[in-house]
Amino acid sequence: MGKLKALREEFRPKGVSLLLVNSSSGDDRGSINKEAHELGVWHLPVLQDESQGVARHLGVARTGHAVAIGTRDWKVIYQGAIDDQMVEGAQKPQATEHYLKDALNAFLEGKNIPVARTVARGCRIQFDAGEEPDSAPVSYSKTIAPLLQKKCVSCHSAGNIGSWPMSHYKKVKSMASMIEEVVLTRRMPPWDPDPHYGKFVGDPSLTADEKQSLLRWVHQGAPRGDGPDPLESLAVNAAPEWPLGQPDLILRLPKPEKIPAAGVLDYRHIEVAANNETEAWVGGFYVRPGNKKVVHHVIVRLKEGGNRDNLGQNETFVGWAPGTTQVRLPEGTGKFLPKNARFDFEIHYTPNGVEQTDQTEIGFYLLPAKPARRFEAVPVVSTQFEIPPGEADSQTHAMYGFKRAATLYGVTPHMHLRGKWMKFEALFPNGKKEVLCSVPRYDFNWQQTYLLKEPKKLPAGTWILMTSGYDNSPRNPANPDPTKTVHWGDQSFDEMFLGYWNVAWEPEPPKHADAR
Repeated sequence: MGKLKALREEFRPKGVSLLLVNSSSGDDRGSINKEAHELGVWHLPVLQDESQGVARHLGVARTGHAVAIGTRDWKVIYQGAIDDQMVEGAQKPQATEHYLKDALNAFLEGKNIPVARTVARGCRIQFDAGEEPDSAPVSYSKTIAPLLQKKCVSCHSAGNIGSWPMSHYKKVKSMASMIEEVVLTRRMPPWDPDPHYGKFVGDPSLTADEKQSLLRWVHQGAPRGDGPDPLESLAVNAAPEWPLGQPDLILRLPKPEKIPAAGVLDYRHIEVAANNETEAWVGGFYVRPGNKKVVHHVIVRLKEGGNRDNLGQNETFVGWAPGTTQVRLPEGTGKFLPKNARFDFEIHYTPNGVEQTDQTEIGFYLLPAKPARRFEAVPVVSTQFEIPPGEADSQTHAMYGFKRAATLYGVTPHMHLRGKWMKFEALFPNGKKEVLCSVPRYDFNWQQTYLLKEPKKLPAGTWILMTSGYDNSPRNPANPDPTKTVHWGDQSFDEMFLGYWNVAWEPEPPKHADAR
């Protein structure tokens, strides 16, 4: 560790980042953190390779194995021991060869690497199911296909959002290398909350065992093996028109909207009348974008008759963006629908190179009676932030105080392409502080609401704190322009800092008449 700290100090000014990776299946976050402090490397990032997939992918078999990667083309420039001081069961008084240091210097000077590969001499890593990828054959029929069916097919099927259908073995095998990549990089399944803070409904993420099985199967060559193909026997039909059931009321854009092939489009605000003859309460919504190729987001607000939110805006009824969680509202809650309601449909279209049309519609699911509590998405926002050019972690925050008791059911983070992470915390009247949800790697492509498995009581007097970071550096591959100072704006190349706290308000206590 002393050598690693010295290398970090020497090469950090030259643009070299040093990361530690723990691929031991026997360690958890607590033990890793404890050991990092004991070794005096608490300031170095430690990445947990819980599936051991990164170690397998890079061919790492021992601790102390260094992998140097050039970020111009992401190729490995050196792999092996740090130096030649250590051997199995012995060590020299001093190292005579400094493999990693020499490789870094040569690379930075544009020279050929003198020694590009050596053998690391650290402790052997115990791999689950053995050292070799094929040491424990994985069954497609019994293990892989059921796993895909459980965690992936709901999106990767005809008519759903997945870019290709997992309809049978041959199709899955043809995408096996891509599956390996998106699992190792945690892009799939799309789920970004830190599992150490809160438990959420509908978590599709893979367990460590599931990742290991899937990655081993890919390494084995994605064999078909014996047994039936469960994916082929599934009735993988087009997605149902209304997954939550036939709505009681459907709102539709009055006419098809035309979207040009190119250009940056302003938000469109389109009035849609509900034509409901009586007032009612709504217990659920389902947004059906008419054309997912170009619909970036939909936000539906009442034009009159609803509550104004804490920002002074008309009441938001429902919103949608790719990846939005669409479920009915929690039992015993609802939103008030005034008689002859009129709505403003805010729609953001993003051209895709071909002229398109869209006629988005939304289904409302009515309640038989007034619910016990009114549901609301409370926005917490800051519009005054400034993100400097090139800044890799520009932070901002906002707070909101609950004057009235409420039950929190979920949170919805929203940033744009530079959004890096967001954290939701509650500061309770008794002085306690709790992280309710932490999203350490925000993904603009998946605008998800994280529904708490156990709703959280927020007493009157609770303050909620939202903090986020933005990556405006060239290292952010989605960054539209790292040379630009960025402020709040509607378009994706601008930024937003916005989070919704989805709550149901507790009934107000009855007012007592004057005793006199």
